[in-house]
Amino acid sequence: MGKPPLGFVPEPLSLPLSSILPSRKSPDGLLTSRKFKQIFASIEAVGLIEPLSVGKPDRDKRYILLDGHSRLTALKQLGFDTAPCLVALDDESYTYNNRINRLSSIQEHVMIRRAVERGVAPERLAKALDVDISHILKKLNLLDGICPEAAELLRDQVFSANLGAVLRKLKPTRQVECVELMVSANNFTVAYAQALVAATPSNMIVGEAKTRRMTGVSADQMAKMEREMGNLQEQFKLAEQSYGQDVLNLVLARGYLAKLMANDSILRHLTRHHPDVLNEFDAIISMAALDK
Repeated sequence: MGKPPLGFVPEPLSLPLSSILPSRKSPDGLLTSRKFKQIFASIEAVGLIEPLSVGKPDRDKRYILLDGHSRLTALKQLGFDTAPCLVALDDESYTYNNRINRLSSIQEHVMIRRAVERGVAPERLAKALDVDISHILKKLNLLDGICPEAAELLRDQVFSANLGAVLRKLKPTRQVECVELMVSANNFTVAYAQALVAATPSNMIVGEAKTRRMTGVSADQMAKMEREMGNLQEQFKLAEQSYGQDVLNLVLARGYLAKLMANDSILRHLTRHHPDVLNEFDAIISMAALDK
């Protein structure tokens, strides 16, 4: 089985800014927004860390910008002539924008670590991004104590820098279990992670050999909560396994009912003899989305 085709040229190319054409107009107030000021200060202090993303060149060697409009504006204002760019091999730029228009937390971690490895002090980064130094340090050490399997599951997600401190309390096997639950539930909040940690048996907690004690919770209540969380995880995994088939069946049923209701004879029969069934069919057909 061959490797999937790459969506971009592997190595960034240094392109003249004059050959890069924006694909949309900059929003009003961009230059005075806090986000743009952070981007401007970051590039001014440490240079461009994340390359721009562009489409394939046209006959005149011009490139349509897919992602990085604010960075391009900042580069022009700072007097740059060229910029490193990733050239997309896929013409469907909307697919790229929909998927990676927002940096994941691990991508931010990699960028900050790369900048520090190049000799940029964390204090300088914090000043350039106008954030507290503690925020930079948390992102810098985001994956410390997180097993590779759990980090891979979190690769494309956006979550708080405080999540790493919660997950590293768990042993690797339990880290993977909890992250799988978070991905399945699409819930990456620190509060949810703390709830999973609270319901974790003591032998799966790093450095704990004895039963934990929580204020207001007895040992029996803690054991019961751990059992219930274990049962809930099993039920959730079973539901997740059948979800795809259930959605497929619903799509097919909705399509079939739509054709059925287009038959005037059937519609008259249901209206006259089975109005309750007709209402249910209408509700299924009129669903705007399967996840609502």
